[in-house]
Amino acid sequence: MCYRCSLKARLLVLLLLIHTIATACTTDNPIEEEAEMPAKRHSAPEPDTTAVRPDRSVNTLDLLGNPFVANRQQSNDLTTYFDRIDSDFTVDADAIENRHKTSVTDTIYTIRFGNSFMEFYAPTQTGDLLLQMADIRSADIKLRNNLRVGMTQAELIKSLKSQGEGMKITQTTNEIVASTREGAPVMLHFYLQEGKVSRILYDGYVD
Repeated sequence: MCYRCSLKARLLVLLLLIHTIATACTTDNPIEEEAEMPAKRHSAPEPDTTAVRPDRSVNTLDLLGNPFVANRQQSNDLTTYFDRIDSDFTVDADAIENRHKTSVTDTIYTIRFGNSFMEFYAPTQTGDLLLQMADIRSADIKLRNNLRVGMTQAELIKSLKSQGEGMKITQTTNEIVASTREGAPVMLHFYLQEGKVSRILYDGYVD
């Protein structure tokens, strides 16, 4: 009897020991595995560069497209033109019926300074600000490439020829006209007096 009791006791101790070791192994292994596994890096998604890449063909305007500013975003902001005028000015806003839809009302903005003015057509549906006419009779504002009232005829011709072959230049005794060769008819008139520019008239195209 004592031998059987002793044998049972040994077996019980052995089972407890095996159970303890097995339990320790099962609880330790996951911790070790977690420690060995590299942490996942959550990187930010790469930006869609096609959505933010500037399109020069869309954002850039040639001289006849807008003789005052070359950037389309700036051309749609009246304050851009305010900042370029070196004298007092006034701004008028007049409602006008849309040329294609009579039910839509657009706006004509006119900036006046001295005996000069700039006129813009603002279609309600697009939110654009389109320069359709400008009559500059003083040096209170300069055009792009330093085109201005008071410049010499030679300076004017040199500047216009630097614009490339897309522009047609016509000269008479008292006037130089820069116009488009193709597409919508746009003209920039430079009136001359004693060999200098006395007036600049821009006749744009707005549909």
